[in-house]
Amino acid sequence: MDYDVIIVGMGPVGALCANLAGMWGLKALVVDKSETVYTNPRAMGFDHEVMRVFGNIGLADEIAGHVMPYRPSEYRTTGSALIKRIDAAKPPFALGWAPNYVFSQPPVERALRGKIADLKSVTVALGSEVLAVDSTGSQAAVRIRSKDGTERTLTADYVLACDGGTSPIRTRLGLKMEDLAFDEPWLVVDVILNEGAGEHLPKTNVQFCELARPCTFVVGPGQHRRWEFMINPDEQPTEISQPEAIRKLISRWLPETDYQLWRASAYRFHALILEQWQSDRVFFLGDAAHMTPPFLAQGMCQGIRDALNLVWKLALVKGGLAAPAFLTTYQAERIPHVRQTTLAAKEFGAVICERDSEKAAIRDARLIRQMTENPEGTIRQSLIPGLSQGFVAQVAPAGELFPQPMVINHAGKTALLDEFTGQSFRVVIAPGFDAGALLRCLRSSQSLKGLPIHVVRLVSPQQSGPRTADDYQEVNGVLAQWLESRGCNVVIVRPDHYVYGGAVTVAWAMELLEGMELALWCKKPEQAAQREGSDPMLRFAQGLTQ
Repeated sequence: MDYDVIIVGMGPVGALCANLAGMWGLKALVVDKSETVYTNPRAMGFDHEVMRVFGNIGLADEIAGHVMPYRPSEYRTTGSALIKRIDAAKPPFALGWAPNYVFSQPPVERALRGKIADLKSVTVALGSEVLAVDSTGSQAAVRIRSKDGTERTLTADYVLACDGGTSPIRTRLGLKMEDLAFDEPWLVVDVILNEGAGEHLPKTNVQFCELARPCTFVVGPGQHRRWEFMINPDEQPTEISQPEAIRKLISRWLPETDYQLWRASAYRFHALILEQWQSDRVFFLGDAAHMTPPFLAQGMCQGIRDALNLVWKLALVKGGLAAPAFLTTYQAERIPHVRQTTLAAKEFGAVICERDSEKAAIRDARLIRQMTENPEGTIRQSLIPGLSQGFVAQVAPAGELFPQPMVINHAGKTALLDEFTGQSFRVVIAPGFDAGALLRCLRSSQSLKGLPIHVVRLVSPQQSGPRTADDYQEVNGVLAQWLESRGCNVVIVRPDHYVYGGAVTVAWAMELLEGMELALWCKKPEQAAQREGSDPMLRFAQGLTQ
């Protein structure tokens, strides 16, 4: 076996897969036809979940100059009347980062690639093309043509197809995509404002829900501004993409002397989801698995979540800590999440793209009524779901994203919690809760031995006695309030920061840990009795529940 994983495609999703693979100790090869980062921006927004992942791989500070918190979005109808507003959650921020960001994609991608150079277990092959993948046997065989024309066949346990919306790997396999019935032509225009220009532009993001031509304005970092224009039925994408046509479109806001055109591209905004995300030893991620309309800035976020969901599972299987069948949870978890997020984006797109005057009037009246009933507007994060199935317990708060507070550790260092725990399993204990018996059994358990597990025991400033490496004091109380609001004294968190399950009592927490171990090995609860009876965790849990 040449590699644990071969990653095909080195866009943001493939590059993140490579970073995560190296972080988890997987031997990986990344292959991409291009030798350089694509110079034009495509995605422009991502959320706090993505920023948290960037923080996990040590990228947050490096990209700080290329990102900016996302501004609220206003929806304005013909005549500029405000009909809807989407805002972000207010601080303190649940995940430790601003809820949403705009960013400049090329430098962020370069930073992602730069991190890979520090990973000894990851090899990069740029200017190389994957010609064929055979994954039907005990290993995947990948035929690659290098930039000098030579061909070679390499093997891997798994192949991650991050090869874009046209995905040659998906196409060769003949896999079908579910069409969620959204197909609209749009022109995307990015400009760089000249010094001192743009003072009269909107200060926030605006969706112009106008009958003549729906369009979008986005405030980017620095001098970057974006317009997206719906292409009318009597227009050709090639014609409206010409500089003369673009100048005319933007003249409503800016004279041509105020900006430099960065890029203009015509797209069809689709809502598509791959029906089968795993084919033998091949997994599909990013645009190869789904396409999301851009109206919630979730397109790249969806692909980043794919990588975050899958790579740690591959590492556990490779390390003999989970059954190969555990990897089926990737599709089981991601498809419902992607579908719900895509449908939300599609719904917002339908609001923006309405061209019928009578339907638009009904829309406007409905949205204005909703604004009256809810003057604070919609919070963007409320539209993104948690996990509804897969490797989660079937009781709340399972499937929720786990908060990330600012904490002080036992040595007095202040940082976001992930800096101390990384992407590991976490057993989190509420302040003042006596979980000593749970922790003793956890540390002596053979069934969970080898799993990367951190204990996070919240302590108050008033708590006496010496602090241990498990003790963390919160700075702003975000996590303690979250635990209290969900009625939990213990929660178990997955490496991708989703909650596996929560418990009130020690016995309940023991049952959760036992259920987690069974789920990793794809065993049913009744199979527990057939396992070796010497595990102190099992004996303790059985004693507490009898």
